[in-house]
Amino acid sequence: MTHPDKPKEAILAEAEAAGYEFEKLFHGCAQCVLAPVMKIFGIEDPEAFKAASGLGGGIGLSAEGSCGGLTGGVMAIGLVHGRELDQMRDPENRRFIAYRMANKLHQRFVREYGSSICKEIHGKVMGRTYNLTDPAEWKAFLADGGHASKCPEVVGKAARWVCEILLEEDGEEAGEQPGAGQGNECS
Repeated sequence: MTHPDKPKEAILAEAEAAGYEFEKLFHGCAQCVLAPVMKIFGIEDPEAFKAASGLGGGIGLSAEGSCGGLTGGVMAIGLVHGRELDQMRDPENRRFIAYRMANKLHQRFVREYGSSICKEIHGKVMGRTYNLTDPAEWKAFLADGGHASKCPEVVGKAARWVCEILLEEDGEEAGEQPGAGQGNECS
């Protein structure tokens, strides 16, 4: 990972603008958060980007799961601060850093939208929910600005929040995380 060599506000504005544009043009909220964060932090991992493909629309367009902006953001956090496959025992407790940061991102969604669930965010920003797997509902979602402005705004904010959280972490000591060293290998 490379640290962005720009003022913080410029980084955050770049992330938000790129997330917005990617969602508006290409769709797939998880990937559209992940891509600008990866670019800004110099992470080249096409497989991680590819792995985010099914997360859009609250997981597979179900709208029942977490917003893809959140899940893509958590993936980005994990790419920067997650535990490594060859370090599953996690002696440095990296997963607890990722947990803490992911929780911060989740809380941002809850504060902003009252939920992190895709359909509930749709209800908040669009005034109604959609069954994105139903062709008529998909048309209504698009007609109501789903990809023209509504989801791009959510994705742009998510990309900004992820970068903000990552930059804040950069300035903090990791230290002992809650639950660290308690022998819970499944956490």
